Amino acid sequence: MPQWVWALGLDLLLSESIRYDMNYSIQRANLNDANDIAAMVGELLNEIMIVIGVQAFNFDLGQTTMQLKHYLEEGKYFSFIAREPNGEAVGFVNVYESYALYAEGAFGTIPEFYVRPNYRSSGVGAQLAKTLKEFGKEKGWKRLEVTTPPLPQFEKTLAFYEREGFAITGGRKLKVNL
Repeated sequence: MPQWVWALGLDLLLSESIRYDMNYSIQRANLNDANDIAAMVGELLNEIMIVIGVQAFNFDLGQTTMQLKHYLEEGKYFSFIAREPNGEAVGFVNVYESYALYAEGAFGTIPEFYVRPNYRSSGVGAQLAKTLKEFGKEKGWKRLEVTTPPLPQFEKTLAFYEREGFAITGGRKLKVNL
């Protein structure tokens, strides 16, 4: 899955101006949260495909749930989930530990970030970002990195990250399928 996937979902998140004064909690996800997060990954991928007009992903809820459980059990992949008081999942962010000499050590890479449409522009995304920054500091990471898509439809995503303290560092992320 491309690393800009979550950023697309965030831009879709920011493109609607639905506001709610809801109480919600954010906590580190465990295996019991895997199905809810996987379902939101499916929603995110579907929204992306609608925006880009291409069937870019083949999503399978069962396979994604199993894969997430495996990643969480390994302890190298971390998820944070936002829930309403009634337990309904409203958003999530995932991060994993990366290493690079240019980064002077370990840092966090954010592959997915999503808030459900009815909760967008309600502060859930900002609170998830705050929680993730606090987690990164606890892990001793030097930074968090995220790749946003270079498409003009996603300028709001870039603005969100800039408000959250992220800075453009240049370059483009490239990939090759193996």
